[in-house]
Amino acid sequence: MNKRDNLLSLVKRQGYQKVPVEFSMCPSLEKAFNQYMQEHDMDIDFTSPWNYVDGIAPKPVDRSVFNPYYTFPLKEGTAIDEYGVGHEPGSAAAFHMTKMLHPMANFDSVEQILAYPFLDYSQATLDLQYEQVKKAHANGICAMGGMQCTIWETAWYMRGMENLMMDMMSDDEMATVLLDKVTDNAILRAEGYAKAGADIIFLGDDIGMQHSILMSKTLYSDWLKPRLKKVIDSAKAINNDIIFFYHSCGYVEPFIPDLIDVGIDVLNPVQPECMDFAKIHAIYGNAISFHGTIGTQTTMPFGTPDEVRREVFKNLDIAGEKGGLMVAPTHLLEPEVPVENLVAYIKACNDYK
Repeated sequence: MNKRDNLLSLVKRQGYQKVPVEFSMCPSLEKAFNQYMQEHDMDIDFTSPWNYVDGIAPKPVDRSVFNPYYTFPLKEGTAIDEYGVGHEPGSAAAFHMTKMLHPMANFDSVEQILAYPFLDYSQATLDLQYEQVKKAHANGICAMGGMQCTIWETAWYMRGMENLMMDMMSDDEMATVLLDKVTDNAILRAEGYAKAGADIIFLGDDIGMQHSILMSKTLYSDWLKPRLKKVIDSAKAINNDIIFFYHSCGYVEPFIPDLIDVGIDVLNPVQPECMDFAKIHAIYGNAISFHGTIGTQTTMPFGTPDEVRREVFKNLDIAGEKGGLMVAPTHLLEPEVPVENLVAYIKACNDYK
């Protein structure tokens, strides 16, 4: 098996030959890791089993169209993204964390949402995506489409979480119009990946907190679940074999049956600080696979290399010979993670039999 065949077999729970390695690092840890690898002659494989495929390109947006939704001047370093969401910079250590500014925060009518300059994906071409998929497959790895922040997060980034929650809870048409527009764009993006031949689409929305779900099951089932199903169904109508990873940080155990219902194949990340992998695997392991389980709040930053290795082996033992677990750190590895722990994770994956 090459890495592509191995991963697809693993997530389909049809057995596997080698444990895939997958992780992401903040810039300072990446620098320390690269230096460590230069200084130590180590025969380890830490290459990813996939390459990301660029998303289909929307019609270019002159971001000055979002100026009417802000009061200037903004804090120095603030950037407005292509959705019109403002991002005030955080600290150097928390480089990927920003304070969001919501352009729809003061909207009070459906007409304002309809008049908003949403991205237009309707005229996108796929030449680049076809080429990237072809190249990944030629290299024996999977082609993955990334579209996290699929519906819920994309919508609340624009509207504001509290505002969108209130719209949903009061059955306000503003929520329907906004979520439908975001869903329509997500469908076009997912269909683009499917047409280009991607093996995997990695999507998701954070619907969990550290020890509880972010919203009620009823609110999720009424507003988000059917829209997520539309996105998945649209891509699977083009390629029924495409694999869907779903990301949500935090405690999402009550939502797992819903994710299975809509066609999710792999749940990421099974955060061990708030979910018991052995328990979840015993209940759902025949219906869905998993990605993660190595804590980035606990084991990776604060454990020893031996503890990292034991955690990797323990979780792979739970999953068993058929696979169903792509064992990996549950999120971005931050500056406090010792390089030795990252190396221990890689070696544990390489050594597991």
